[in-house]
Amino acid sequence: MTATPASRRGGHLPRRLSAAFWFAVPFVALAVIWAIAVELSGVERRIFPQVTDVASAFAEMWRSGDLFTHTGASLRRMGLGVIAALLTGIPFGVLLGSSRVAAAFFAPLLRFSVALAGIAWIPFATLWLGYGERAVVFIVWNAMFFALAYNTMLGVQRIPTQLIRAARSMGTPRHRMFVEVLLPGALPNIVTGLRVGLGYGWRGLVAAEIIAASAGLGYSIFLAQKYFRTDIIIAGMIIIGALWLVIDRALLAPLERRTVERWGMKAVNL
Repeated sequence: MTATPASRRGGHLPRRLSAAFWFAVPFVALAVIWAIAVELSGVERRIFPQVTDVASAFAEMWRSGDLFTHTGASLRRMGLGVIAALLTGIPFGVLLGSSRVAAAFFAPLLRFSVALAGIAWIPFATLWLGYGERAVVFIVWNAMFFALAYNTMLGVQRIPTQLIRAARSMGTPRHRMFVEVLLPGALPNIVTGLRVGLGYGWRGLVAAEIIAASAGLGYSIFLAQKYFRTDIIIAGMIIIGALWLVIDRALLAPLERRTVERWGMKAVNL
């Protein structure tokens, strides 16, 4: 007997609730251990706050509007950096993957640059672009570009040679070769590179905001440190981690899984 769509949806709900429950358990356990440790140790709350202090700080940021101001600034800069990385990293990766000579020359440089991308470039970003929006966006782009380009190159190299030869033998123009053969064939690796690069970009964003911005989640943490507001520091850290979890779990992981399943290829990580 075939299951109806309604029964399938009904079966998915308990599994999703169970998955959400077990996903939340480690965080709840950490909060309980945190609360007990602070209470038993007697540490000064100015040095390390209690869970309730952090909750109060979060409510304070919500009421004052600082939460939305800083979060909005960070997400805007992240979005601009991601767009710049996609527009430059993917075409460059496809170009490298299409040429053995170019790939052999640039691949070691890309792998070398991944270790330096993002945070290590902050001093240059501030020297070249000053303190502000452009420097932070540059750091996000820089952190993502090399991982995205490298994974795209690997994806193009994994496309079956017979498929590329068949497209060329049919006289496929270069722009159609890019859109209809190379880009779809490399898509699993591109999505993997995007997921890896976004992780680098998110860390670079926070670090750059601490040094080069006057708004954003990184800046709010730096400002709180000056006034010994450890409750706001930890609240900001929680917001940063929660935003990344939402982006990764709700968007990137499903996108990567569906892309790999559709194209029947295993993406390659750095």
